[in-house]
Amino acid sequence: MSGHSKWHNIQKTKGAADAKRSAAFTKIAKELIVAVKQGGSGDPANNSRLATVIAKAKAANMPNDNIKRTIDKALGAGNTDDYESVTYEGYGPCGVAVIVEALTNNRQRTAPEIRHYFDKYGGNLGAQGCVSWSFDRKGVIVINNEDEDLDEETVMMDALEAGAEDFEADGPVFEVTTDPDAFTEVLAALEGKGYTFVGAEVEMVPQNYIQLTGEDDIRMMEKLLGMLEDNEDVQNVWHNWEQN
Repeated sequence: MSGHSKWHNIQKTKGAADAKRSAAFTKIAKELIVAVKQGGSGDPANNSRLATVIAKAKAANMPNDNIKRTIDKALGAGNTDDYESVTYEGYGPCGVAVIVEALTNNRQRTAPEIRHYFDKYGGNLGAQGCVSWSFDRKGVIVINNEDEDLDEETVMMDALEAGAEDFEADGPVFEVTTDPDAFTEVLAALEGKGYTFVGAEVEMVPQNYIQLTGEDDIRMMEKLLGMLEDNEDVQNVWHNWEQN
C-alpha cells in the first residue's frame, strides 16, 4: 500500500521533542485533565477522548504512574484547572499551511502570542477554516522497527485485520493510518500483538505538501515551528511542509 509517510515529515524534529520530554509530559498531562473533565469519567473504557490521550501518553513513554496520578488529580474535588480548546490556522513562508491546537486558560494571552510568531517568521494568522479544509483527521500509529526484526507483511496484515485504512513501511518504523473513530480499537489490537510504538495519536494529515527551496524560507519555517512547539499553551502543530 502506498501514500506519503507523515513519519518521514516529522522524524527530524522528533529528537528535539524527545529532548524536551518533561515539557512534553506537562502538555500531555493537560490533555489528560481536559479529557477527564469533558468526558466525565476517568475510565478510558467509558471515555473515548481519554483513551486516545492515554494512547498518546504511552507512545511518548509517559510512565503509567504519571498517567494515573494526573487522572486522579483531574477527578479530585479540589481540582480547579480549567482549560479551553482553541485552534488557530494560518500560513507560514511560501504559503505553508499550519494548524495550531492549543489548550489555554487565557485566550487573551495565547492568541496574541500565536499571531506574533506568525508575523515575525514570514507568515500570517488566518481565519478559522482557512487551511483545515486541506487536511484530513486520521489516527496515526507508528510502530517501532528500529531493530528491523519485524516482518513487514505480517505487520501489514495485523494492521489491516485490526481495521486500519492504510499501512506504510518507512525505514525504522511502520506507519498505520486509521479512521479517527477506529483509532483506539486498532491501537488496542496492535498492542495485543506485542508491538511497541514511537507515536500514536489522532492527527491532522495534509492532503498535499509544499517544498521550501530558499534557505531563508526554510530557516524562518523552522523558527516558526520551534516557537509554536515551545509555547506552553500549544499542544499540537500540524503543517504541510515537506521536509527533505
